[in-house]
Amino acid sequence: MSSRRAVRDVKGEPDAMAKARHLVNNAKVALVERGPPWWEVGAPDYNRHIPKNTPDGDWFATLGK
Repeated sequence: MSSRRAVRDVKGEPDAMAKARHLVNNAKVALVERGPPWWEVGAPDYNRHIPKNTPDGDWFATLGK
């Protein structure tokens, strides 16, 4: 959010605006709002699998405790 506020606060300053927009873009990439879609990364699809039979099975087992 601080990056978005920086864009708001630097109106009229082209160099500062470019830097602020770059920071916003970096934040969005880190949050996976931008970049390759998750469904095109080539990871196996475990939809319709019993959770205990997936790579996350150990983690899933801890949720019921």
